Amino acid sequence: RDLIDEVGRDATRWFLTSRKADSQLTFDIDVARAQSVDNPVYYVQMAHARVCGVHRQLSEKHGLTWDRANGLAKLDRLDATQEQDVMTALSRFPELVESAATNLEPHLVATYLGELAASFHAWYNAHHFIVDDADLRDARLTLADAARVVLANGLDLLGMNAPESM
Repeated sequence: RDLIDEVGRDATRWFLTSRKADSQLTFDIDVARAQSVDNPVYYVQMAHARVCGVHRQLSEKHGLTWDRANGLAKLDRLDATQEQDVMTALSRFPELVESAATNLEPHLVATYLGELAASFHAWYNAHHFIVDDADLRDARLTLADAARVVLANGLDLLGMNAPESM
């Protein structure tokens, strides 16, 4: 209870589930408490919050809308390496969840979420999502939303929150 009070429920769960059950656990309270990229749960949750933030900015700052159907139809516009990396990572999720459940290895989900978040952040830092080209914008927002859904589902599987802002 003291640990949860000190670092929070999500950080505690992350550090307990991110290692194999038979491996040694090193719990760095300073890392768990940090709101930075050094804290893996914060890093994953930040990826989710960034997608939510982009969608808020789209309407609030730019007065634009997102057309999911158009985005799905224009996914072929996403040819940058970072975009391909995110798509590849997303495609692995169903098999990974099945493997983690079958083998009772929740650490696989945590590891995957960290990798997906890294791919997403690399893409986020390399490309603008809100661009003038509506087809490209819709495609990017569709891919970003797919990442948001997978991040939220993965965090939920581990019993953690997927905040919309941080």
